[in-house]
Amino acid sequence: MAEIIRMPKMSDTMTEGVMAKWHKKVGDKIKSGDVLAEVETDKATMDLESYWDGTILYIGVEEGKAVPVDAVIAVVGKEGEDYKALLASEDKPSGAESEPAGKSEDGPDSSAGNAPASGGLSEQDLEKMGVSVIRMPLLSDTMTEGVIAEWHKKVGDKVKDDDILADVETDKATMEVMGYASGTLLHIGVEKGQAAKVNGIIAIVGPEGTDISGILNQGDVKPAASAKEEKPAAGSDARSVDHKEEKAVVSGTGDRVKASPLARRIALEKGIDLTQVAGSADGGRIIKKDVESFKPEAGSTKTEATTGADTGKSAAPVIPQFVGEERFTEKPVSQMRKVIAKRLSESLFTAPHFYLTISVDMDSAISARTAINAVAPVKVSFNDIVIKAVAVALKKHPAVNSSWGGDKIRFNEHTNIGVAMAVEDGLLVPVVRFADGKSLSHISAEVKEYGQKAKAKKLQPSDWEGSTFTVSNLGMFGIDEFTSIINAPDGAILSVGAIQQVPVVKNGAVVPGNVMKLTLGCDHRVVDGATGAAFLQTLKGLLEEPIRLLA
Repeated sequence: MAEIIRMPKMSDTMTEGVMAKWHKKVGDKIKSGDVLAEVETDKATMDLESYWDGTILYIGVEEGKAVPVDAVIAVVGKEGEDYKALLASEDKPSGAESEPAGKSEDGPDSSAGNAPASGGLSEQDLEKMGVSVIRMPLLSDTMTEGVIAEWHKKVGDKVKDDDILADVETDKATMEVMGYASGTLLHIGVEKGQAAKVNGIIAIVGPEGTDISGILNQGDVKPAASAKEEKPAAGSDARSVDHKEEKAVVSGTGDRVKASPLARRIALEKGIDLTQVAGSADGGRIIKKDVESFKPEAGSTKTEATTGADTGKSAAPVIPQFVGEERFTEKPVSQMRKVIAKRLSESLFTAPHFYLTISVDMDSAISARTAINAVAPVKVSFNDIVIKAVAVALKKHPAVNSSWGGDKIRFNEHTNIGVAMAVEDGLLVPVVRFADGKSLSHISAEVKEYGQKAKAKKLQPSDWEGSTFTVSNLGMFGIDEFTSIINAPDGAILSVGAIQQVPVVKNGAVVPGNVMKLTLGCDHRVVDGATGAAFLQTLKGLLEEPIRLLA
């Protein structure tokens, strides 16, 4: 069945998008994950990915034209499928249409063939009723679903078009979502803490008292309560341990004592003889609570001690028993962690990685940093010096400043350095753009600002897009050296270790020195071993003579 593709909301302030470029044309086959087009928003130009499989039947927006959020931009379906009835129920988009929408709207049967937009009602019907369907917006270029972190409105509240309805947690940050609709909040389709797919219905706004059962019955909205019903009862896994297949324990008289695996383990840890424990389960089977509530009789201990004395043998040493409790906590994977897992897995298992490590004498860099910070308006860190040195070195080695494109390799002439930053839920990589042309103070101020925004989850897509090379520094944690997974589509990543005070040989004498290890991770499809080694040699020279960075 043909499906309509609408202009997604790609940022929290986006109201319309400009179709910068189409990557597909009418008749092309597409599958989920294909890039359909590039859309220019108020923040950046982003790729519009397909969530559909099929054939492009219709394109309704020309390149360079702007259309509002949620407007029809294309139709996908089976090859040769009739989609005109579906378009007839929609307002025509602002761009030029590749084909007429269908029969005249004045015809007596024109409305009868209209495919329902929601719950059997067309978009025109909903508009006449004053009902607005609020969908999960696309808030970042890698977002596929969002988690409702907080609802700021509840069902029955009056809302205006500029009110903030909810906070949505994406894979990058927590952002505010506006409804762009006025009226009464009639329905909330996703509970706090639950996820919704991009473009999925999360709320409905309209006149108070409006019957929305027709929209809900369409099946596009799943009541939030159903999410509760699907959850298993808390603690069910723990309770099931007591009901595993029972095993028999043989007593001294030859009788078989039945006990659950958990009961036997606890008895072993506490030194309890199961033959003395009365089972409370079916057939006298011993379970966990029987062992935990068991209290040995005083006489049994006395008898054992006396027996040892009567035989003239020394009693075995008493080993104190320690009883621990196995516990664990589980929590849902955050949107950020999901995307980190997906993107890094794709990078590691797609790009053939190899690593090169070099040691750098940091004595001159330490002296230079002290002198710079004596006069600089912003305190410069060793990481800032590394970023600047990397950017300068990349200008001399463009092959390292490249990315794999399948049938072509892109050699970037600009140096946009991604700076890996650890945050509570994972990792973010904001980008210092044109770093080779910026002063150390400028780079330092920019990195500090990104760090504050990252911790506050205020980074925007424009802050993390467009890197050509990435620097990951764990030196502040005392890590000597490590390897990193390449941040696709970059062709390389630099791992920066701590500055270590070690003995070094200078002028034939062993003297104290300050050494830092750098490890370059390379995508072997674009960077060869000799190329990476030459880059590291240049980088080493810049860091050991940092005055060259100021030239």
